[in-house]
Amino acid sequence: MAKTPVTVVGVEMLRTELHRLKTVDRPATIAAIAEARSHGDLSENAEYDAAKERQGFIEGRIADVEFKLSNIQIIDPKLLDTDGRCVFGATVKMEESGGEAVTYQIVGDDEADIKRGKISISSPIARALIGKYAGDVVDVQTPGGIRQYEILDVRYE
Repeated sequence: MAKTPVTVVGVEMLRTELHRLKTVDRPATIAAIAEARSHGDLSENAEYDAAKERQGFIEGRIADVEFKLSNIQIIDPKLLDTDGRCVFGATVKMEESGGEAVTYQIVGDDEADIKRGKISISSPIARALIGKYAGDVVDVQTPGGIRQYEILDVRYE
């Protein structure tokens, strides 16, 4: 199976989430199930049903995060030697033709958060940027049509 690229920050986020799920959420849900069970008839106990559903969600998320952690390749952008080429982990400042400058970091799918300037490696913008250098102009196919960006700077932070 192919390894999924993740930044150092991204792997820490996954590990923190897994720790919280196992040490806080799982025990709280087990306690909620025990409390609901103590109320008697389980066939008409909405609290019990909700707690069991929550337990199923938590166990599924634990399995999902453990699977992701077992199939990742941690990439530290600071250690990359790319001669200024845009690759996974790069922070790219670009300007849409006639628009304002924006800065994005190319990260793994689980780390993507457009509000924090992090775009997924599988997004159309990131795919268009990979392999390009500062000064290059890229065309990006978006749902709103083709947009053209000029790469102003490529950094590795």
